[in-house]
Amino acid sequence: MAETSLSLDELVRKLMGDDHADLLRETLSWFVGELMEAEVTAQIGAAPHERSPERTTQRNGYRERLWATRAGEIELAIPRLRSGSYFPSFLEPRSRSEQALVAVIQEAYVNGVSTRKVDRLVTQLGLSGISRSAVSRLCAGLDEQVKLFRERPLEGRYPYLWLDAKVERVREPGGVRHKALVIAYGVHETGRREVVGIDVGEAETEAFWREFLRSLRSRGLAGVALCVSDAHEGLKAAIAKVLGCPWQRCTVHFLRDMLGHCTKAQQPMIATAIRQIFASEDASEARERLAGVAAALQGSAPKVARLLADAEEELLAFMAFPGEHWSKLRSTNPLERVNREVGRRSDVVGIYPNDAALIRLAGALLIEQNDEWLVGRRYLSVESLGPLLAQRDSGAAHEVAALPAA
Repeated sequence: MAETSLSLDELVRKLMGDDHADLLRETLSWFVGELMEAEVTAQIGAAPHERSPERTTQRNGYRERLWATRAGEIELAIPRLRSGSYFPSFLEPRSRSEQALVAVIQEAYVNGVSTRKVDRLVTQLGLSGISRSAVSRLCAGLDEQVKLFRERPLEGRYPYLWLDAKVERVREPGGVRHKALVIAYGVHETGRREVVGIDVGEAETEAFWREFLRSLRSRGLAGVALCVSDAHEGLKAAIAKVLGCPWQRCTVHFLRDMLGHCTKAQQPMIATAIRQIFASEDASEARERLAGVAAALQGSAPKVARLLADAEEELLAFMAFPGEHWSKLRSTNPLERVNREVGRRSDVVGIYPNDAALIRLAGALLIEQNDEWLVGRRYLSVESLGPLLAQRDSGAAHEVAALPAA
């Protein structure tokens, strides 16, 4: 008796080879569209135009995305929400970073440098006995994606730039070393956030930061009006030499530092006083408050008073920019959230087998974060950025006009 049953793969190939391909794509497109609408209705608690006490937010149009299937590319219209976000359950938003995590674990396992936690994960993932050539093939594809991302040209202007570093453990001949994973992200002139750079260095020296910033400049980084970072002396010097723009010291890091210079009983009072400085309506009020707080602390916490007074310019630099931007300019908190995501993966890996593995995993995660920022809401409105960009254009034109004739 002839075998008449077909596997799913065989059925798809047969349909795609016949005249049913368009029908299959249209049917699949209709089905996933209905599925997305059902998922959004369940998530927000109400159907389109339905009045319901369970409703948590409103729909806000759609964003387009191509979905590659064995039936061909399908154009998805993914619903957007006014608050929160929705991502279809049948897509894999984190597939690239998960592949990178598996690749790092595999490489650690093959090189014999895994911890007990990694050994346990290797067993759970069914990776026992994997060959070095298999690891190389898996890593090569991810490395190529990360390389293209890290080396892509930067087009347009980036008025705001954030810089931060995270210490990770990397194995080298002779032992394990602590290395600096540095990340730079900026706000583009369109108002969207973007990861603009990532690298690994032996230490946060001025020479390393200069080389990193010059690499960003060579890729097209331009128009930086303010750079936000922690108060690392080497980084401060590199910003001044390479970017030549005003520098904003992270106020969150500064506050943490100040609390380390006072008694536990003083900490709530000092923290409240310093936070009130940054909540001022304008720069003049902020300077008055800062002077008042410094004077009041002269007797009880003289070191805090001196450090606060000395840091006035670098703490209040953000107030020279549009008021709508202040809450987002005075700290590196947005970058620290990204760092925590990298840290979660690092906790799994423990010790990276080499620099390439660290770049691979962090880069894959940052590519996904960058994609989400590019399709999500603008970080800053184009309208609020307009006066700042126009002012800088006017300043550049004035400088050119002031140049002596050749």
